[in-house]
Amino acid sequence: MRSLTIWRTLLGVDKAVVEGIDLDDDSGDLIASVRSTGSMRNRCGACQRRCPRYDGGAGRRRWRALDVGTIQVYLEADAPRVSCRDHGVIVAAVPWARHQAGHTHHFDAQVAWLATQTSKTAVTHLMRIAWRTVGAIMTRVWADTEELHDPFAGLTRIGIDEISYKRGRKFLTVVVDHSSGRLVWAAPGQDKATLGTFFDALGEERSALITHVSADGAAWIATVVAARCPNAVRCADPFHVVKWATEALDEVRRAAWTEARKHARQNESRTVGRPAHDAPPRPSSDHARLMMNSRFALWKNPENLTEKQQIKLAWVVQTNPALGRAYYLKEGLRLVFKLPHDEAAEALDKWIGWARRSRIPSFVKLQRSIVKHRTAILASIEHGLSNGRVESMNTKIRLITRIAFGFRSPDALIALALLSLGGHKPVLPGRV
Repeated sequence: MRSLTIWRTLLGVDKAVVEGIDLDDDSGDLIASVRSTGSMRNRCGACQRRCPRYDGGAGRRRWRALDVGTIQVYLEADAPRVSCRDHGVIVAAVPWARHQAGHTHHFDAQVAWLATQTSKTAVTHLMRIAWRTVGAIMTRVWADTEELHDPFAGLTRIGIDEISYKRGRKFLTVVVDHSSGRLVWAAPGQDKATLGTFFDALGEERSALITHVSADGAAWIATVVAARCPNAVRCADPFHVVKWATEALDEVRRAAWTEARKHARQNESRTVGRPAHDAPPRPSSDHARLMMNSRFALWKNPENLTEKQQIKLAWVVQTNPALGRAYYLKEGLRLVFKLPHDEAAEALDKWIGWARRSRIPSFVKLQRSIVKHRTAILASIEHGLSNGRVESMNTKIRLITRIAFGFRSPDALIALALLSLGGHKPVLPGRV
């Protein structure tokens, strides 16, 4: 009897009785016969309520436990069914494993810890399970963790963004807490309905406590935030606003390059192969080539330009005035975010007028978007809030997405991301 008590401690089974230990000669596995104590018998597997016994079920069943050295260990017990008034006829609960799981609590906990701390290969080889099994375990562990910890506690300032997690335009909508820097919530989708489920889970009372929301200029985010967070200040992410200007600048650059190539074809004869060593210079082709290679000189911030890129930028401004104006418009908008709030409002209005009169179609279109998001842009400057923390979180999620390739559903990916980045990481069994 003393040895069986020791085995119960080694196997990590609480509220259970170890009836016997046997070694399977064929497989080399250690089989522990166990049964639930009287207080844990005949309970519903879903709600844990005590119910009348229905039948003996499908007979004895096995659960994978943590290995003992190099030997795999299985718990074996009867699996009767009970009749629950809420869930009908269902397999009775066991204290050592979750409902419909083939692994013990300790096994799940160790797999979850390894998945958040080590590589995919290390988890599967050490625990001797398939990667899809890891995904199912992560989903179960996060479901229990979510019940123990309130992920929305103390939520006042949030950042919202979407990230692609799979080919075929599959997106996750993620919510990050600016105060703690942790991932709060994630769900598959990229629309109003998806974001609405977050605020449904948050509730009306806690939604009213949200003071700041940072996001890009997506209309579906702005619409839901305005409807569900009436007291929140929406802040436009400066990175995305400057990105709009960079994209408008690149549109002008591509048009200038296309025009230079067209001019080169019209004014210079083309020959097969490379030109001869003593061939005369081709100024139009050289101009088109230099225009093509000016992208990084136009994209980078002036303080980060190399000497060659500074020369290239000066050449662009001198040879193509329209592209030069587009570059200065991009830099002018970027500098607005470095000014104090009072000065930024005046500078932004001047920039809008400048872009409106620039006669550059892409920037005339951009200024309309800036006017539309003017309040949110100035709010981000006033409160010093951006989506930088959210973009950093997206980078980590992209890494987790690559690791989680092969999971059966996005729920397993979300569970892995929340356990890794949500502030409630799994604990190794026995290390509490």
